[in-house]
Amino acid sequence: MTQITPPAPTSGAPSSGHIWRPPARIRVKAFGLHWKESCLLAAPIVTDDGTPVGVRPLGGSLTFGEPWQDALRREFQEELGVTLATIARPRVIENIFTHGGALGHEIVFVADVTFADGAYADGDSLTFTESDGMQHVARWYDLRAIRAGDHRLLPTALETLLLRQEGL
Repeated sequence: MTQITPPAPTSGAPSSGHIWRPPARIRVKAFGLHWKESCLLAAPIVTDDGTPVGVRPLGGSLTFGEPWQDALRREFQEELGVTLATIARPRVIENIFTHGGALGHEIVFVADVTFADGAYADGDSLTFTESDGMQHVARWYDLRAIRAGDHRLLPTALETLLLRQEGL
């Protein structure tokens, strides 16, 4: 499969006026792993100046009292307008990281998902809008390219888990 290069940053750059920092609290998130052959649907993560640092699967934060599966369904419906046909059993990852000099801490539910009605079966990328109004471009990234170091999958514990699972 052809390696896909990350698109130009669409968020986090100074021109957008939006500089993100992780909050000083533990956040609970849910990410969906949507696959096209050996390629994972993911969106770039960038520094304040727009430099790509990696890619991460789509999904988002849980609200208080919201089950992780409901949050995953909601995030994909809000961002892509798609219904999830299936959600597999989750893997749970603790993600402690630094972004822009600020410490972040997340507990992440990660599960394979499929889209209803073959949504987004064609095409190499898709544009979506976050709840804050920021537009992003997601693409399918080949795990072999991630293994070769062409891209870094975030959270890093997810990259390690998937590469080990695939024997890469």
